[in-house]
Amino acid sequence: MRRPLKKKRVWRPDIKYGSETITRFVNAVMWDGKKDTARAVVYDALAAIEKDGQNPLETFEAALRNVSPLMEVRSRRVGGANYQVPREVPQSRRLALSFRWLIGAARAKKGKPMADKLAAELLLASKNEGDAIKKKDEMHRMADANKAFAHFAW
Repeated sequence: MRRPLKKKRVWRPDIKYGSETITRFVNAVMWDGKKDTARAVVYDALAAIEKDGQNPLETFEAALRNVSPLMEVRSRRVGGANYQVPREVPQSRRLALSFRWLIGAARAKKGKPMADKLAAELLLASKNEGDAIKKKDEMHRMADANKAFAHFAW
């Protein structure tokens, strides 16, 4: 028997921008339960984007839209062989992957405060550049290379 479906979590919009997505992003940035620190990092990054002369919320949304993958490969065992089967990415996973890639790309840079690194990565991603975009392109290339196995999709 299949397990019951998980309840969708209701997110409260953040205080400053009124966006549920920013609340989720703050939670993704958070380490060791330090939410105030994570919130300060995200708000400082968005303030740096605003100082650069752009709308921070629109830039953030554009970055997420550009980084979100459409296709991914999932392993599938068929007749003793493992195949990398390309599949469409569900919306919730799409958002989670884009958060993970943006934060990972920002943390990989050295020598600056996290807010500055995050702001730079968000600006690059909104222009379809940067390490997070490379990660998405790599995933799309993998899916494209394995499209011959698409008929194994379940």
